Amino acid sequence: MENQDPAVVDAIKTSGESTLEKATAKAKMKMDQFFNVSLNVAVTGVTGSGKSSFVNALRGLKDDDVGAAPTGVTETTVEPTMYEHPEMPNVKIWDLPGIGSPNFKAKKYLKDVKFNNYDFFIILTSVRFMENDIMLAKEIRKQKKGFYFVRSKIDNDISSEKKKKGFDEQKVLSIIREDCQKNLKELGDPKVFLISSHDLEEYDFESLQNILEDELPEHKKYALLQSWPVCSAASLEKKISMFKRMIWAASLASAGVAVVPLPGLSAACDLGIFVLFVTRCYYAFGLDERSLTRLSEKVNKPHLKDLSKSKLATAIREKALTRLQVSAAVATIATVEYFLSLLPGLGSVAAAGISFATTQYLLREGLNDLANTAREIRKAAGLASVQCM
Repeated sequence: MENQDPAVVDAIKTSGESTLEKATAKAKMKMDQFFNVSLNVAVTGVTGSGKSSFVNALRGLKDDDVGAAPTGVTETTVEPTMYEHPEMPNVKIWDLPGIGSPNFKAKKYLKDVKFNNYDFFIILTSVRFMENDIMLAKEIRKQKKGFYFVRSKIDNDISSEKKKKGFDEQKVLSIIREDCQKNLKELGDPKVFLISSHDLEEYDFESLQNILEDELPEHKKYALLQSWPVCSAASLEKKISMFKRMIWAASLASAGVAVVPLPGLSAACDLGIFVLFVTRCYYAFGLDERSLTRLSEKVNKPHLKDLSKSKLATAIREKALTRLQVSAAVATIATVEYFLSLLPGLGSVAAAGISFATTQYLLREGLNDLANTAREIRKAAGLASVQCM
């Protein structure tokens, strides 16, 4: 590695491999996992617990948005129904049939809904957890998969209790939590997450996300962090850090292509990686029009969505990213890479160094631009330290 660009050498060390070829192969695998790994979340519970609304909330949709899971006062889900995340089709939320039947059989239920399709289960209720919830959790545990208890519609409870004298929100939440946990003692006192599907930034949604991050395999965690809503300043910073950690892999993938002497190949790779990477940042940070409109409505600041001054965010929104000046820069550098890659020995090394450095620079600049834009919008919304986008 002594003849290679120092930045490439550092990236190879970061990968844990000994050669550029091995590091590039690992980088490509990481990139594929990062952008394409599937995440299948099952949401189940008794009829009327708010499963469909919760599914919509995880997808960043309101109940009346186009493509939202249908909601209603009666059971609207009669068979497992899959809903893709609007911007990340590798993430799928499954709305499973209710489990309120008196003749409920947990083992048969899991077989009917195709248990192995899902990475983990969220068991939802809007009152207290009952025998069927416990039976289902026990069966899921036998199959060695994760399950999480969510008490939904907390906003309704708080709204109702506010009308009473001496209202204390924290006391009400404690009573609800203890009541739920009391019925789950035989499962070893599992955590119960109190959630409002209409206000994910409130209550325990971020705690649920943090637990999932800790318990999911690393590649599944990538999908979770990219797709789930930004619910606090800390949540946003986690997403930013995750993308920063992936820059080495994207840059090495570019460097590996640069040593292949095919005109135009490296330019296509560099630009393709850049566009995919920053577009995913754009959606993960909540900078898309739908997310900003929802945020504007939430904080009652109608013009909030117009505050984004980022040319990069605007180009992504207008699907004009490839017309940015950056594309011309990538193409010019790729021409240099091509001629260097034709030279024996150091030519390929130099080409890899140029491609790596260029891609790394563009990704860092793009990430920083979008991250700072998201921070500024949160600040303008009065959410610099708490709350959700």
